[in-house]
Amino acid sequence: MARRACDGWVRSLKGETLCFTGKVVVDGKWLVRSECVRRAGQRDATSKTDFSGAISLVIHGDLTGKQVSDSRRDYSDTLVGTERERASGHHVHVVDGAGFGDLIHGFPAPCLELRRPPRGSAPEVVPPQANRDVLGAPLQVRKVGRHGVRELAVDLSSLDEATAAHERTVGALIEHLARLKIGVHTFARNSPKFDAGWATGKEIFVAEVKSLTGTSQDQQIRLGIGQVLDYAHQLRSTLSGRSIQPVLVLEKKPADNRWGSLAKAVGIKLIWAPEFRGI
Repeated sequence: MARRACDGWVRSLKGETLCFTGKVVVDGKWLVRSECVRRAGQRDATSKTDFSGAISLVIHGDLTGKQVSDSRRDYSDTLVGTERERASGHHVHVVDGAGFGDLIHGFPAPCLELRRPPRGSAPEVVPPQANRDVLGAPLQVRKVGRHGVRELAVDLSSLDEATAAHERTVGALIEHLARLKIGVHTFARNSPKFDAGWATGKEIFVAEVKSLTGTSQDQQIRLGIGQVLDYAHQLRSTLSGRSIQPVLVLEKKPADNRWGSLAKAVGIKLIWAPEFRGI
C-alpha cells in the first residue's frame, strides 16, 4: 500500500474510500447510512460496509443508543484497523460527523488523531480542534494570475495589482503569526466569510484584509470596517459567551491617522504590514 502524508486536514472526498461507524449526525440531523453513501458519492467518493486495507477515510459516528456489545466491538475493530494501517505507513483519515458534514458541503475537515487510553486496549479518537465552528482549514496564499492586454476591452491591470497586494499582505500576516506560534485559518462552513482568523487563549480574532493599492484608501478602509464589524456581530449572535475580536488588516499604514482612533472607538483592532503592531 502506497504511503501518503497527512497535514492534519482532509481536503475533499474525491477519490476517498469510506467506511462508516455509528450514527452520523450532520448539523443536528441523523443521516441514515444510505444517505451518507449517496452524499459521499456526489463528491466522487466510494463506500464499503467493512473496514479493510482499501479504506482511506473512516467516518467516526456516535454509538449512543446502539446495542453496546456488538457496536462497541465493531467500532473498536475499525479504530484498531485504522491504527494498524497508519503504523504500516498507509495513513487512514478519520473525521467525525461534523467533519463529514464539512466534506459533503465542499469544505476541508480536520483529520482526527488516535490515542491509547491509560486503561484499555482499544484506541480512542482525540477530540477535534477547538473553535472549529468558527475557524476552518489553515489559510493559504492564493496564486494571482495576470490578465492579457487583449483579454478584455477594459484595463484590468489595477485590479491585478490590488489582488496581488492583498495576497502579499495575507502571506506576510501568516508569516508574522507563525513566528508567534499562531496558526491562521480560513472561515468554517457555517461562519461568515472573513479573510483570516486565529485564536489565542479563549479569544478568537476574525480579520478582513484590505489592499490600499490602485484605489481610494478611504473607500477601502470604510468597506473593511463595515465588513469586519458584520462578521463579529454575526458570530457574537450565534456564539454567546465567546470572545470575538474584529481585526482590520491593511497593506500599509493609512495616510490619514484618524482611522486608528475610529477603529478603537468601535472596537476594531487596526494593524498593517509589515510590522503588524498590536497583535
